[in-house]
Amino acid sequence: MTTSRRLADRKTEKFQKNITKRGSVPETTVKKGNGYPVGPVVLGFFIFVVIGSSLFQIIRTATSGGMA
Repeated sequence: MTTSRRLADRKTEKFQKNITKRGSVPETTVKKGNGYPVGPVVLGFFIFVVIGSSLFQIIRTATSGGMA
């Protein structure tokens, strides 16, 4: 029974140490908000695909006489 008591005391001590650390987050891990969620290459590729497909659709509609 003493081993479980020691184990419980150790866990309680670890828990108490953790409580005193709450809220003290270092500055380096806080997000600044300056970064983009996607990279510039991915964003450029997405814009290329969207604009390219819309231009292709406009050209295709213009050459077919506007009939769908």
